[in-house]
Parts: sequence; structure tokens; C-alpha cells
Amino acid sequence: MARGRPRKSGETTKSAQNPAPEGQLALERDLFAAADKLRKNLEPSDYKHVVLGLIFLRHISLAFEARHETLLREDPEAAEDRDEYIGENIFWVPKLARWSHLESNAPQPTIGKLIDDAMAAIEAENPTLKGVLPKDYNRPALDKVMLGELINLISGIALGVEGAKARDLLGRVYEYFLGGFAGSEGKRGGEFYTPRSVVRVLVEMLEPFPDLARGVEGRVYDPCCGSGGMFVQAERFLEAHGGRIGQLALYGQESNYTTWRLAKMNLAVRGIDASGIAWNNEGSFHKDEWRDKKFDFILANPPFNISDWGGERLREDVRWQFGAPPVGNANYAWLQHIVHHLAPNGTAGVVLANGSMSSAQSGEDVIRRAMVEADVVDCMIALPGQLFYSTQIPACLWFLSRNKKNGRFRDRRDEILFIDARKLGALVDRTRKEFSDADIEQISRTYHAWRGEAEAGDYADIPGFCKAASRAEIAGHGYVLTPGRYVGAAEAEEDDVPFAERFAALNATLEAQFAKADELTAAIRERLKLVTP
Repeated sequence: MARGRPRKSGETTKSAQNPAPEGQLALERDLFAAADKLRKNLEPSDYKHVVLGLIFLRHISLAFEARHETLLREDPEAAEDRDEYIGENIFWVPKLARWSHLESNAPQPTIGKLIDDAMAAIEAENPTLKGVLPKDYNRPALDKVMLGELINLISGIALGVEGAKARDLLGRVYEYFLGGFAGSEGKRGGEFYTPRSVVRVLVEMLEPFPDLARGVEGRVYDPCCGSGGMFVQAERFLEAHGGRIGQLALYGQESNYTTWRLAKMNLAVRGIDASGIAWNNEGSFHKDEWRDKKFDFILANPPFNISDWGGERLREDVRWQFGAPPVGNANYAWLQHIVHHLAPNGTAGVVLANGSMSSAQSGEDVIRRAMVEADVVDCMIALPGQLFYSTQIPACLWFLSRNKKNGRFRDRRDEILFIDARKLGALVDRTRKEFSDADIEQISRTYHAWRGEAEAGDYADIPGFCKAASRAEIAGHGYVLTPGRYVGAAEAEEDDVPFAERFAALNATLEAQFAKADELTAAIRERLKLVTP
């Protein structure tokens, strides 16, 4: 683990991320299934804003009403003092916007207008939420009976659970619903949501934790932040390792306005400051909101192989340190944008399409070679297919480092770690895989050991899984960075059973299967005789 942050005795990846127990996951699945049944003819892409907006409203009302009850007991006059809530990092919720008011009016045909009025009132009282909340619940296409049923369903979340535990449960439900809607939307859903297990790999690898003694302030950046999952996991990692929310300074940018709104709400339900999350429809390439900032940790899942990124207007740019990226593919524009924004001891993890590791089109191989020669590539990971909602094709992870000499870890110059994780992960449904806690631990611990972190143990190449390759070896492969080129084949497991004995056993099994086949054939023929005229 990274030096400079506390580590608890017996700590593991699983405990660090504190995943929800199976019983809670079953609750979340049941809630999503129940909510999904209510959507009737609404598309998931439309319905998600309806549901997530209500969950958000329930969350901030829960925090407000808990504080309100405390103040009523201590000082009734202070219970309606806005500053008593803002000072505790709690959103001020006007009377007409409080969940109890909406819940009591859920059966009314005017419930859509009441929700819209509540959202507008909250935005008016809380400037950080201006333009964030959905305010179209009164449109004719929304069944008001369905809205009332949704309010009743969401009212049952965290019923009987007190304080921070209730708010944490609502935060987890919000996160689960984001993933559920991404799955329902398929390719479109993948545009706003990176699967949690992939984000956990990135976060566990980079270990976002301030380390002021080594020049790491804790600035985290995502140039295409989607619904903010990278930030949520970074903060969760920080808390699990003895830190507290607020120690990381979060910066992001999103070009899709509705997705930006999801990110702001996603962070708000976690009590995370989202003031550094910017929106503009031009995107990070053409309007870099954080042009002059450098970051300690960058996590990103850019859109794969995007061709319409406006590269023809950016032929000369200070960010293209290793060569102008091709106009028809933004992969190497993203990589260079990220390297440009790394602090002197900064590290980054980036999800990209597999082709980025080996493409020779439009000069991408020249840029890749320049990046290797400049020693900014730290680690490459090949991922299995079926991890993403947006595509079935496999992807890869690039890990970049501004200082491999000895900024925070051992001197790793002229060396890149390759990890082939294609055999890891397990299907969670018919079309999608996830990494298990053990998978994430195996990948991240390998990287930490290679970086020289004492707590991770000694590093060793494992045939078929990982290989620390020299720059000379990489040059010998034409600067192709596909892990399969370097890790080789896994060692065959030893088998102490003599060949003759093993062959006899296999032969006996085959003969038994032949006999069973003969029995089935005979039975089928007898039945056919019964139906033959």
C-alpha cells in the first residue's frame, strides 16, 4: 500500500471497499425490480431521471428532518433557521419540499406539480444545486398514480433505520439504481456509467490518498466524469483507510448536461463537495475547464474510439507532447490530455479500447513509441470481455506516471508492468461479467508489489498473468503494449496420475456415455412406433 497513509491490521481489498452484504444487495435488487415494474411505457433513459430525482429528494429530506427533530428538542426557534443546517453541510429544505409533505399528498392528482415545486424550491434555497434537479414531473406523459406509488416505494427505503446509516443506505440504493438503469439502457447506458468493479480496480491501483510529505495534495480529476462513479469510489477508499470526506479535492468535466446533473446528485447524496464538477457542451478538448491545474490522481473512462472529437481544429496544441493525435480517433488525445494534467508525482488510470495498445493507424504507433520512450507508461492491463454495458468487446487499462524515478515508490524507469486479466471475472447475468473482490485484490496487489510497496510483498513474474518487461523488450515487440505479448502462457498444472490409468478412466467414462446414448435411441424408436399410423 502507498506510503503515507494508515493501514489497518489485516486489511484487504474487500474490507477497504466495504461492499454491501448480500442481504442488502438483495434489497437493492428487489427495490429496482419493484420500481421498474411501475414505469409502464416510459423508456429507461427517461424513467431514470424520474426515479433518481425522487431518491435524491428523499435523501436530502432525511438528513434535513433528522437535524430538524434535534433542533426542535434543543431550541425550537432554531429549527427553522437556515444557517443551522448549512453549517452542518445539510441542504436547506423548505416546508413545501419536505418528503413528509410529498408523502402525505402522494395519492393526489396534483402530485406531479407538487414535486416540481419542491425541486424548484430546493434549487432556489441551495445555489450549488441550481439547474441540477429534474423538474418535469407534471408533464402529461407521467402517470400520476405511478408517481404516487413510487413515492410510497421510496418512503420504505431505510424505514426504521436511523441517522447516517439511513443516508448511507439511500446512497447505496442511488448507486445501485444508476447501474441498473445503465444495464436497462444498454449501449446508451454505458455512456454515463462505468461498472463498479472496473472503477474499483482503478481506485485500488492508484490509492487516492493525500501524502503531503511526498508532494501529493489529493487532487483527483476525471475529464469525462459521467455520473461521478470514479469520485464516489475514491472517497470510499479514502474513508476506508482512515481519511475523511473533504480531504480529496475533486475536479471533473462532463459535456452531456443531463449526465452532469446525475453526477452532481450522485455526489450530493454522499455528502461530497461537487463544486469542482463542471459542465460545458464543448468538452475537455475544446474548453478545458481546468486548463492550468495539475492533479495527483486522474481516473477516466473516455468514450472508445470517438471519431467526431473535432481534432481537425486542434492540430497545434500544447497537450500533444508526443505527437498530434489522429483526427479520426480520440484515444491518444485522451491519453495526452491526461498526461498533460498530471502533477509532478501524479498517476493516472484510463480505460480505453483494446486497439489503443497496438494500433498503427494514422501515426498512433509513433505516439505510443514516444510515450514509452518518455517513460510515462507504468502498467498495462488486458481486461476480459463483457465487463461493460456499452460494448461486449474487451477493453484495457492504461496506468500512467509522471515520475517513475522515485517520486513515491521504487525506481521503475525503463520498465512497464503487463497484467493479463482476461481470465478473471465471472458472469453476473447472461451478457455481463464482474470482477470479484479476490480478482481486484490479485490485480492491485501485483501492481503494488511491483511498485515496491512493502505491505504488498515481493513481486515475481507469473507466466500467463504478469510480466515486468524492459524497454528493450518492448522495443523488440515494435512498442505494442498488449500484455499477451509479454506474459506468455500459464504453466500447466502438475498431474501425478499415470497416463495409462488416466486413459483407462476416460475410456470407461466414454463407454458408459455410449451405452446411455444407445438406451435413449432405443427408447425414442419405441415411442415413434406408438405414433406411427
